[in-house]
Amino acid sequence: MKRIAVLTSGGDAPGMNAAIRAVVRSAIYNQVEVFGIMQGYEGLIQGCIKSMNLGSVADIIHRGGTILQTSRSSSFMSEAGRRAALEQLNKHGITGLVVLGGNGSLRGAWEFSKLGIKVVGIPASIDNDIVYTRSIGFDTAVNTALQAINHIRDTATSHGRVFVIEVMGRDCGEIALAAGVAGGAESILIPEIEVDFEQIVNKINQGVERGKLHSIIVVAEGVYPVLELKEHLQEATGQDIRVTILGHIQRGGTPTAVDRIMGSCMGKAAVDYLISGKGNAMTATRLGGVHLIPLQEVIRGKKTPELGMFDLARVLSI
Repeated sequence: MKRIAVLTSGGDAPGMNAAIRAVVRSAIYNQVEVFGIMQGYEGLIQGCIKSMNLGSVADIIHRGGTILQTSRSSSFMSEAGRRAALEQLNKHGITGLVVLGGNGSLRGAWEFSKLGIKVVGIPASIDNDIVYTRSIGFDTAVNTALQAINHIRDTATSHGRVFVIEVMGRDCGEIALAAGVAGGAESILIPEIEVDFEQIVNKINQGVERGKLHSIIVVAEGVYPVLELKEHLQEATGQDIRVTILGHIQRGGTPTAVDRIMGSCMGKAAVDYLISGKGNAMTATRLGGVHLIPLQEVIRGKKTPELGMFDLARVLSI
């Protein structure tokens, strides 16, 4: 393994730059040439490939986003697109590839590996919806959401209001669950558990009866339209309901120490695995260390949150 490349694909996640830095510096330490691919799989197809050196990754460990930029590529979904991408790697003599991204990116890495290129995936997704591991970016996103919840609680208390706060997560309620528990939310709505409107209304009413000044409801996006939820709760409780949608602020920002360390460890592990002549696997945090899981297993799995956390929130929010 004399030449490897690294790319970031799909949604960005805080900590990606720490992983890129680790890939580049680990490769150079082992006297392996390393290249950065700009704008994900689409950039690979277009040949947007540049040589990386130690200076290329200086002062990036603390930065959010990805210095390699990212995109979503419909072209790479076809075999013709993947063969075009392989041709670009062959032009540069690159025989190993590190892919940072979420489920779609890892699925693309698996399909790409079938053409003979050795690929190692690094799980990077704020949604934390990748099986067998915690994902780079999740801890930062949760802390960003938690900070917002803390700020909103101050104004909710001052005005005696109920706030519905929508966080990211699509089909996975990990951010909502973690931020809701840490933020002391009265109710948490996630896609993995059916919404119980009666329970939410009862909690609001019971709080009012005992003199509680506010309530916080954390909702994972896609569970229920938050503006409809506002109208439903306002009609059922008579309370002043306000909605805050956090949106993409959860993607950005300075990565936490957890995400920086995880990115660094996974980046080095990915390079070590490629140098050993192996590939077609994903780095995963297990039992305090980094292990490699076959990509085929990863793309077949389905992540579910620790629902014991949901019971914890239910008990503590009485």
